[in-house]
Amino acid sequence: MEAVLQRREGTGVGEQVPDFDSWVAARGPALLRLAYTLTGNRADAEDVVQEALARALPRWERISGVGDPDAYVRRMVVNGHTSWWRKFRRRESPVPEVVPAGEVSQPDSGMAPDDRQRIWLACQALPEIQRTAVVLRFYEQLEYGEIAALTGVREGSVRSRVSRGLAALRLAMDESMGESMGQEQDDE
Repeated sequence: MEAVLQRREGTGVGEQVPDFDSWVAARGPALLRLAYTLTGNRADAEDVVQEALARALPRWERISGVGDPDAYVRRMVVNGHTSWWRKFRRRESPVPEVVPAGEVSQPDSGMAPDDRQRIWLACQALPEIQRTAVVLRFYEQLEYGEIAALTGVREGSVRSRVSRGLAALRLAMDESMGESMGQEQDDE
């Protein structure tokens, strides 16, 4: 896909800036996947991304001038999700069991659908700050320093959140596997 580029006036070298529409066409699906992984709901993910892009459009010339516009807008999505989550907490109360609304289309990972479902439910049960850190580390494959910059916390805090999140996921998966093994023995 060939990106439409604009010449920025006033730069000495004729620096090239990606056109907003082209950039959104190329990066929008990844932003939506990130938001979906954070929110757990496609409609909410679309709202978070739409809000972030609506805020980025009027500032696009400045945003595209930074070293990495992807990271800048990704942070806008994470911040938008945090704001959304805070509003959500004030007006709705959580339920004891999370029921996912739909499935994310994923590349063939060789994992059984039941295992993916267990991981998804375990991830959704994590506290917000741990889920955000785990998603950014393993889904977006960001380094700890990048996650710290995105979330506005120290790198040590990010490492702690990821570590605690992984420990909780391991525990949840062990419990889940134990329950499914018990069910299989009952069936025999």
